[in-house]
Amino acid sequence: MFLPLHDKNPIRHLSFPYVTYGLIALNVLVFLVQLTHQPEAQFNEFAITFSAIPPTAWLGAVIDRIPGLPDEVTLVTYAFLHADWLHLLSNMLFLWVFGDNIEDALGHVKFLAFYLLCAVLAALVYFAFAANGWLIGASGAVAGVMGAYIVLYPHARVYVLFRLVIPIPLPIPALWMLGVWVATQVFYLVIGDASPVAWWAHLGGVVAGALLCIPMRRQGVQLFGGR
Repeated sequence: MFLPLHDKNPIRHLSFPYVTYGLIALNVLVFLVQLTHQPEAQFNEFAITFSAIPPTAWLGAVIDRIPGLPDEVTLVTYAFLHADWLHLLSNMLFLWVFGDNIEDALGHVKFLAFYLLCAVLAALVYFAFAANGWLIGASGAVAGVMGAYIVLYPHARVYVLFRLVIPIPLPIPALWMLGVWVATQVFYLVIGDASPVAWWAHLGGVVAGALLCIPMRRQGVQLFGGR
């Protein structure tokens, strides 16, 4: 319903959000590597190797899906894989709009730890409630960024592309835009949507981000203070 374009919320503590843009670049690079694995069977095999799978599949056993690394590392690697260009670009758009302010609020190192931890927790929530198959995509981690934005900058103006008859840019409070996004995830869970979208991972990421940003934010960053 609302496609974010940019926000009116300048960073105050950093000269440049290196981690946010670095994560975007890494996601794009990994997807380009994925594309080198063709035909489609090789593409899927590469994605499955680094995807997250239910912990019950590897607890108590060594599957050795990534040689030389523990199976648990896939709870992070999955967040850098995407199914197609639309999947990648939509996630990176949300990270680009909201990530710089959360990196500013937490600091470079804490933000990177925050992002990866949101990815892990989003995957665990997904498997706790919808333990089917394997999971890829940055959606859970990016949802964590959005959850933190709701807690730290709910009043910041976000310019979104809103369409009634024709698409128009519209400035609205972040809480409205992100609140509609969260409500959409809940709606599709309630109706039992059969699409491959990981709704539980999105909600798990939002809640994780909203809670983690409170103790991780830098001193002086107020809750619900962004305008």
